[in-house]
Amino acid sequence: MKVFITGATGFVGRALVSELISSDIEIVATVRHRTAELPERVSQIICDDLSQLNETNSLIDILSDVDIVIHTAARAHVMKDSSSDPLSEYRKMNVTATKELARQAAEAGVKRFIFVSSVKVNGESTSHNQMFSETDEPQPVDDYSLSKLEAEQALIDMRKVSPMKVVIIRSPLVYGPGVKANFANVIKLINKGWSLPFGRVHNKRSMIAIDNLIAFIKLCMSHPAAANELFLIADKEDISTTALLKNIAKAYGVKSILLPIPVALMSGLAKLLGKQDLADRLFGNLQIDTSKARRILNWSPVITMDEQLEKMADFDKNKK
Repeated sequence: MKVFITGATGFVGRALVSELISSDIEIVATVRHRTAELPERVSQIICDDLSQLNETNSLIDILSDVDIVIHTAARAHVMKDSSSDPLSEYRKMNVTATKELARQAAEAGVKRFIFVSSVKVNGESTSHNQMFSETDEPQPVDDYSLSKLEAEQALIDMRKVSPMKVVIIRSPLVYGPGVKANFANVIKLINKGWSLPFGRVHNKRSMIAIDNLIAFIKLCMSHPAAANELFLIADKEDISTTALLKNIAKAYGVKSILLPIPVALMSGLAKLLGKQDLADRLFGNLQIDTSKARRILNWSPVITMDEQLEKMADFDKNKK
């Protein structure tokens, strides 16, 4: 089997490459420039900007003997976007590039196209005891999630006129060894012994360990029932912000210092400071119903949160 991967040097892409290489699968990957980050067995295709693909700037020859395309590359969600037209920038990479890559893949005879999307397409939060599912009406609330939805819709339209099978995977926050952004910043604060005001947060949020996401993508590569389906995927159990911080501290062998500040007080302060989005992520609920994946693919997580956090701690210790 030959697999074409975009975003191979990103957080998800790198873990995917590592897993597939260990399974003796031939991999072709797009990169902005040749890199030693990828194993020697990976064929690297220099592609500075996927949004510039067109009929003359084509990957069709490369895709002609590829069985599966796994599209993980994207313009990621940016908290403070300095672009004068953020939506246009998101669409350029997340919509235009996806559509053209899929068109070329279909023309080249690729059998399956797997698109890694985001649960943000469903919305930013769920109400108490409610969960996002595949049957919900999409409720994107920012430019990033809107661009992801538009890319999904383009792929759905394409599968109506092409024999190429499409699989769309919406994931929540992904964590694992080498994680970046806010998750990494939280780990640093905990390891430095900072007191954090999150001792009384009793929300419920779905997340997904990188090992679980990669295992699910791998399952979708071959399972007949995954063809032309949309899946929401997450770890087995949801977790509160307070419990997550305690679990991180335990994995890293440090003491968690969580002050029992009332959530209402912190939410009010965040609103005054213009940080309502951050407060929603820290204190709000976001739960995912994964019953479809369990029912039609017989999928179950391959790792627990505690096990994944321990792998993260070992990874960080070995870097020093």
